[in-house]
Parts: sequence; C-alpha cells; structure tokens
Amino acid sequence: MRFSINIPNFGDFADARTVASVAVAAERAGWDALFLWDHLTHDRRHRPFGDPWMLLTAAALATTTIRLGTMVTPVARRRPQQLARQVATLDAVSGGRVIFGAGLGDMDDFTGFGEPTDKRVLAERLDEGLGLMERYWTGEPVTHHGVHYTAEDVTLLPAPVQRPRPPIWIAGFWPRPRPFRRAARFDGAVPLFVSATHGNNPPVDEVRDLAAFIHEERQGREEREADRPFEIVVGGISPGDPGQASDLLGSLVEAGATWWDERQRMDTDDLDRLAPTLARVEQGPPSL
Repeated sequence: MRFSINIPNFGDFADARTVASVAVAAERAGWDALFLWDHLTHDRRHRPFGDPWMLLTAAALATTTIRLGTMVTPVARRRPQQLARQVATLDAVSGGRVIFGAGLGDMDDFTGFGEPTDKRVLAERLDEGLGLMERYWTGEPVTHHGVHYTAEDVTLLPAPVQRPRPPIWIAGFWPRPRPFRRAARFDGAVPLFVSATHGNNPPVDEVRDLAAFIHEERQGREEREADRPFEIVVGGISPGDPGQASDLLGSLVEAGATWWDERQRMDTDDLDRLAPTLARVEQGPPSL
C-alpha cells in the first residue's frame, strides 16, 4: 500500500507557496503523493481558490520524488487540448511524477457558470475528452471529428515524460457501476461511497465488492497491461493509534485497496487550513 495526502485547492491552499511547503513536508515525512482538488467553487464557499495546475507546478519545483496530481479534474469542464497540454507540462516539470485523476466533477462548478449539467452529456464529454487526451499525449498528429470535440491534424509537443502517458485514475460513487466500468479501462479507481462521505473511512465490505467488480471488468486486460498495475485508492482519517491504523489498513489491503489517501472531513474547519494539515503530514504515513 502507498500513501498520499489530499488537500483542497481553496482556503489556505489557494496559495502556491503554501502548497509547495506541504509537498516538501510530505516528501520529507515519507508520503508517496500529494493530491489537490480541482474546483472553481465549492458549496458556495467564500474562499480564495487556486488553479490546481499552477499550485502543483509550485509543488513540483520544490520537490524531487513525491507523485503529484488532481483528485479529481472534471474533464467535461475543460477543453481536452488545453488539459492535455497542462498535464504534459507538469509531467515535464516534475520529471514524470504526474497522476491524472478524472471524473464528472461537482455540479456547483457547472451550474454556477451556466454550463451544461446533463450528466449523460457530461459523461459523453468525459469519455470523448479522455480518448482525445490519450491521442494528444502520443505526440503524433491527431484528427478527430466527434460528438463534442474536433481536432484537425494537430500535434501537441512535447509529449509527457511518462510513456505511453501519465496514469489515469477515475473517480465515482460506489456502488454506481458506470464510473467504475470507465475506471477499468484505465489505471485506477478512486471510489467515494454513498455510505461514507469524504473524510469518513471506507466500508471494508464495499471496497471488497468494488475490487471484485473491477477485476471482472478488467478480465483479459491484465496480461496486456502487466507492466501497469491497477490501483484502488481509498481514504479517510487514519486512526491515531498505530494498532488501530494497522488493523484498518490491513483489512483494506486484504479487500483490494492499494493506496490510502489521508483526508480531512468535509464538515470541519480543518478542511482547508494549513496548520492541522501540516501537523498530520509531518507525523508521516500510517503504519501498516
């Protein structure tokens, strides 16, 4: 199991220098990755928000080993060509340390700006956009005439450092199956649970059910993609007691989880504050 820190892109973390300081502390303390949210607004919070790609660039320039990415980017809210360029640029700046998290996103980011909110349409744009981004990342010419996007003999260079592309992790709410059918086509699943909101520890039996579903969906892919393991990323607040933390993480590993993502609860003031987050980061990852 690997371990990551999860922070929003608002409040204290809207500042690039602050995010860089968290990344440096996480790298020193032995965490494997730092993930940022990708929101324009959230629950109508009157807070400063930072662009996640600029925040992550600051983190990349301040570190050397920790993986960096969004958790998650709503592809349907962005132009695929621009997003492909941003991810490839961050991958170059970081020396190949980007993990790209994608999903439908939060409806506030669409409704607040007059964007389409039909989830069927957003899912179509997500799928078509991801397919286009994969093609852009090859560094080869792309021509595409789709339902939502068009490209006419365009080549986006340089290609990402990671080949054939950065890992793509797909988020969704379990037990809804469609996001995880999508995830099974890529490199990882980031489940949230209808029964456990952000920051609450995941139900072990539901993680086991999800892992079984993913395995079924990926039948025949494992042999073709043996060099790129599939990740199941769960998270919450790990217990402070080492024994309890070990018990929780051990049961999640047994159920199929491969990453633990340390988070703050949504309903606390600590969610977007540096001091409590940094204190947790400096304690290091939980012990398995």
